[in-house]
Amino acid sequence: MRAIALAVLWGLTFAAAHAAEPGRTPLPAIAIEKPGQCVEAKDVMRRDHMKLLKHQRDKTLHEGIRTKKHSLNECIACHASQKTGTVLGKDGFCQSCHDYAAVKPDCWDCHQPKPGQKTAGARP
Repeated sequence: MRAIALAVLWGLTFAAAHAAEPGRTPLPAIAIEKPGQCVEAKDVMRRDHMKLLKHQRDKTLHEGIRTKKHSLNECIACHASQKTGTVLGKDGFCQSCHDYAAVKPDCWDCHQPKPGQKTAGARP
């Protein structure tokens, strides 16, 4: 009986010690380069940014309506690293979260990840 009590005590001690250790998977590096109010709350952007970007894309491409509120270019202008000038790279705003979530966005097939540059599909 004493051996069981010691085993349980040892198990609880071991579990408590390892519960305090940080996870092995590093969290994404999210650096806000231009402080201020985003167009939506953080929880909305984390959960729904792709829906907002797709809605903006559809309004622009199908209806010809261009607004800045949920524009990918406006996101890039605020979130591009001041050091690298891009949202991509090891600690890039977009890439760090997408790598963490194992998601490969297709934005960069047409768009430039740096502010002020023409998109790849833009006409001269």
